[in-house]
Amino acid sequence: MSKTLVFGASGQLGQCLKLVVSNNQVANVYFPDETVANILDTNSLKKLFDEYQPDFCINCAAYTAVDKAETDIDIARKVNKDGAANLAVLCQTYNATLIHVSTDFVFDGKVPHLLSETDEAKPISIYGLTKLEGEQDIADTISKYYILRTSWLYSEYGNNFVKTMLKLGAERDQLKVIADQIGTPTYAVDLAETIMHIIQSGKQEYGIYHYSNEGVTSWYDFAKAIFDLSDTSVNLYPITTAEYPTAATRPAFSVMNKAKIKNTFGITIPYWRDSLAKCINILKP
Repeated sequence: MSKTLVFGASGQLGQCLKLVVSNNQVANVYFPDETVANILDTNSLKKLFDEYQPDFCINCAAYTAVDKAETDIDIARKVNKDGAANLAVLCQTYNATLIHVSTDFVFDGKVPHLLSETDEAKPISIYGLTKLEGEQDIADTISKYYILRTSWLYSEYGNNFVKTMLKLGAERDQLKVIADQIGTPTYAVDLAETIMHIIQSGKQEYGIYHYSNEGVTSWYDFAKAIFDLSDTSVNLYPITTAEYPTAATRPAFSVMNKAKIKNTFGITIPYWRDSLAKCINILKP
């Protein structure tokens, strides 16, 4: 039975992995606390690898404050680039496979076609740039890795768009949401199940993969679905990106092609609205 170490265990995806592991009674998956599993502390990391001798390492730890990263460049780069590199070096030393979670923000979003793993990455934000740098350091260090790029992640845990909309919808009569940024929401529980499926598959088809839920939507339509499914009454108005300026530029179109991960691992990916309904039912029973 393989042993798996999860970093970023208290974050949104880390908590979803805990749920999936518990629900499926998966053995030998360990979630060390960040106090001893800081991906920037190489001495602490080495102690964990010595103790657990993992076969797999899942990196859910990331600096994800997209706008703040524009001015907080050093710490964003340390976490997203250096932290990923630290894990890659240890995975290489201990012959472990690294599963690293990345983002659609590595693309500029200027080409309206389904983005494949071989499309050129052209990040337009510090967050996207540092995540790409982390990908590159991993690929330069080890051969046994899976980089999973995902998008618009949400769940019952942590801070995310779904929980923010539910909170604002309960407090306000009207909201304005951007309608000209197009992508795909991803239920973090679905991503967690896919990660565990990759580990349990026994396959060694390493490389970069794209994973989000199926379908295409805008932030405005995503919000509309959240309010419809939760029976929240709020007047919702579409606005343009130009009407809601942010420190970091977002990709206008970042819908990813998931054919590679579906064909390689034989998975079926849920439609985004179906997964959203599951999450809403848990958040607002």
